[in-house]
Amino acid sequence: MEKKENFETKMESLEKIVTELEKGELSLENSLEKFEEGMKISKECSKILEDAEKRITVILDENGEIKEEDFEIEE
Repeated sequence: MEKKENFETKMESLEKIVTELEKGELSLENSLEKFEEGMKISKECSKILEDAEKRITVILDENGEIKEEDFEIEE
C-alpha cells in the first residue's frame, strides 16, 4: 500500500528538484523530466492548499454566542 505524501514532503521533493536544476549538471532530457516532475508536484501542492483554505473556518463570538463562518480570502 502506497503512503500518501503530505504537503511538507512534496515541498521537500520540489526543493530537491529545484536544487538539481540550478546546478546545471543534468542533460537536457533529464532537466526536462525534472522540470515536468516539479510542475506536477507544484500543482499537487496548490491543490492541497486550496483544499485547506476551503476547510478553514473562523469562530466568532457574537453576543455571547459562538458562531462559525467560512474563512474568506480578500483578493
